[in-house]
Amino acid sequence: MEKQPRLLCSRLLREHRQVEVALTRSVLGWRETDRSRKRSSGIRSLSGTAHSHTVLVCEIVAVRKTEEDDTKNKSQKKAKLGSQLYPHAFTVSYVRRMRHHQWRCSDVTFQCADLTLCEQWVQVINEQLSLLTNRPRSLLVYINPFGGKRHGTRIYEQKVAPLFRRACISADVIVTERANHARDHLKTEANLDKYDGVVCVGGDGMFGEILHGLVTRTQTDHDVDQNQPDAELVPCSLRIGIIPAGSTDCICFATVGTSDPVTSALHIIVGDSQPMDVCSAHHGDVFLRYSVSLLGYGFYGDLLTYSERKRWLGPARYDLSGVKTFLSHKCYKGTVSFLPAEDDVGNPRDKLLCRSGCQVCQRKTSSNDKRREMSAEKEKSAKVSDDDSGWGVIRGKFITINAASMSCACPRSPKGLSPSAHLADGTTDLILVRKCSRLDFFRHLVRHTNKDDQFDHSFVEVYRVKSFCFLPPDQEPVSLEDLSETQLEKTGCGPICSAQTTCDYSKAHSSWSCDGEILPHAAIQVSVQCQLIRLFARGIEEQQQCVFEDPCTLWAPEPNTH
Repeated sequence: MEKQPRLLCSRLLREHRQVEVALTRSVLGWRETDRSRKRSSGIRSLSGTAHSHTVLVCEIVAVRKTEEDDTKNKSQKKAKLGSQLYPHAFTVSYVRRMRHHQWRCSDVTFQCADLTLCEQWVQVINEQLSLLTNRPRSLLVYINPFGGKRHGTRIYEQKVAPLFRRACISADVIVTERANHARDHLKTEANLDKYDGVVCVGGDGMFGEILHGLVTRTQTDHDVDQNQPDAELVPCSLRIGIIPAGSTDCICFATVGTSDPVTSALHIIVGDSQPMDVCSAHHGDVFLRYSVSLLGYGFYGDLLTYSERKRWLGPARYDLSGVKTFLSHKCYKGTVSFLPAEDDVGNPRDKLLCRSGCQVCQRKTSSNDKRREMSAEKEKSAKVSDDDSGWGVIRGKFITINAASMSCACPRSPKGLSPSAHLADGTTDLILVRKCSRLDFFRHLVRHTNKDDQFDHSFVEVYRVKSFCFLPPDQEPVSLEDLSETQLEKTGCGPICSAQTTCDYSKAHSSWSCDGEILPHAAIQVSVQCQLIRLFARGIEEQQQCVFEDPCTLWAPEPNTH
């Protein structure tokens, strides 16, 4: 990388030791001077430079002139040096990476010999921060006070709001009073033009409300009919932030790497942006729901149905319902039709994990490519007659049918249901677990918690798809076995009862779990909407510390240093 010119370089005081501080457009760095290093213990940093530190400008939270009381020290001797020779100070708040992808806001204070120099440092750093146009300045915040352990309000007030104030971010806060309060407010009342993003404080259910409210509002403003399965949806302009405070925080964990409120707040402050695919689920010409994580039929649908009846148990209901569902060991008949993805997005077993800066997802960022792809797909579907349209059809008995649009990783399942699923490649991973013994299914579930290949079973099939359909037995064509696959593909996935028809679902049906919500129909059509939304996130980082400039170059000799 080409060396950037220094904007400022000064000899200041930090923790009673003289340091050289340098600032470029991208990096703030400091190191002890030769005189201070002689007095120090000689411990060297990871970069190889004794006591040197670097902070990316884009990860500086704020800078402020420090009041005199903030620089006082109990040691009178050291205080004399700081107050008499360096009486002025400024403090830089910045992101510090911890273990397990957690971030913290740390402060470093520098003392200056004169007021003009101190104010110059504050001014120049603030000027660089003002150039970061991706940072939000005004947010609309929804807090679910009832989700999880009912700590949403406390988490926001004690951990998040102080950070927003420090970063000079204004926030309009709405504490929800009922289910779908946030969704309905976003759909009709919210003045979205005055905000740079929407933040939800809660679990995955709360995120679902924000998702549906924001996407619906966007489609309404652009006259897009969500009830049409082939409609080209308009991407949302506002980013969504997630402050985890629920029973499950799967979406936050899979996009940041941790379910930590402070980490999520800092990702919002620095203005991170992570595109994300959204699956739209339809029943005929009736829109049902959007999904960003898991659509599950069979095991996960039954688990959710049981747990909803025991909400009074709190988070413990998931464990109890999981045991009950596993012991019941039900299988469900049906037909799955799917449109496979192109080869350039890989496959669910390629062990290519979706991480920050994912090359697979970046290939999908061009909106022109997306429009061309959708137009080609529509043209291809229109030409289907007796030729092969590329759709696959699978019939059988299934314990579970899952569609994972992300890894679905969480603390209990660090790899998730589909470890190699990507956040923004325009696909979802379709996982079919056929009828098998209870012991075999248990082995499959256990592999969600370890490093073994969970798809390496004869009864498990997995496909990377752009869309799929499911039909239970009583809604298949009467002579389904006599119909060719081409005829099924021509109609998408076979006839689905209309919205006016009341379906008499028997016990042979399961339910669909859609990001923790139950869908009212077993027969559904699912299409992946590529990069429909963006989060205040950056994906899971491979390295805990990312420095884009050699710290040694910050202090190379240059004229006009202070």
